Amino acid sequence: MNYRHGFHAGNFADVFKHALLARLLLYLTRKDAPFRVIDTHAGEGAYDLAAEEAERTLEWRDGVGRLADLSAADDETRDLLAPYLACLGAFDADGRPALYPGSPLIAARLMRPQDRAIFCELRPDAFGALRYRFGRDARVKTIHIDGYTGLSAYVPPKERRGLVLIDPPFERTDEFAAMFSAFLAAYQKWPTGVYALWHPSKDAQGERDFLDGFKREGVKRALRLSLAVAGGGEGLRRTGLVVVNPPFVFEDEARRILAYLAPKLAQGPGAGFDLERLTGA
Repeated sequence: MNYRHGFHAGNFADVFKHALLARLLLYLTRKDAPFRVIDTHAGEGAYDLAAEEAERTLEWRDGVGRLADLSAADDETRDLLAPYLACLGAFDADGRPALYPGSPLIAARLMRPQDRAIFCELRPDAFGALRYRFGRDARVKTIHIDGYTGLSAYVPPKERRGLVLIDPPFERTDEFAAMFSAFLAAYQKWPTGVYALWHPSKDAQGERDFLDGFKREGVKRALRLSLAVAGGGEGLRRTGLVVVNPPFVFEDEARRILAYLAPKLAQGPGAGFDLERLTGA
């Protein structure tokens, strides 16, 4: 495994994924009963945007860096983004947060004392950073394991409520198939959990086969969201997220968030967003 997220931390795909993740987590906190978060590919947990890796690519400037000024956002959009922005903290003079929170840190910051999390990571150096960051948090277990294996082992959780984030690095040529297989096995054991499956949009056929799988396998409620920044040049230009068992209010909230983020993060012609109900009313 060679993928290092530090080069890409805080880019448009992170903003898209994490702003929506924060809404899903916030919804779970509306009931007193505890919930569990399972992050299958947790990475280091957080990233220094002033570090060499981030400075070499500067991808954050066209992602989280554009959120330093939200003056054009209306009050409702600001409210919807508020949990994510609170996780970011203050921006410095260069327009970046001192530390960009990955999905584990966002989850930890939004969890309550009664909630629990399992963060899986296979790459040794990333796991070392992850374990160090959360070693004193009694709510969190960090596990050095392949995320798909971990997902199979840890569902259903004893809390019976919770969220699974599947966010692989897409280094494998069969990543779409591996991700869907791991999801389906977990869903069959825990059909009431909330699942969020992130993916880049580079392999059109692989993505289509992946999306078709939710209907083919009888997944009852699946919502697909995507954001494109388009424009020219190399690199990722479109990203997607499939949410299974989305909260009742999530579709409307996501639509409003993406309607704001699409022009805010646009890099050229072709920018925009889509929402599609893959299954369910």
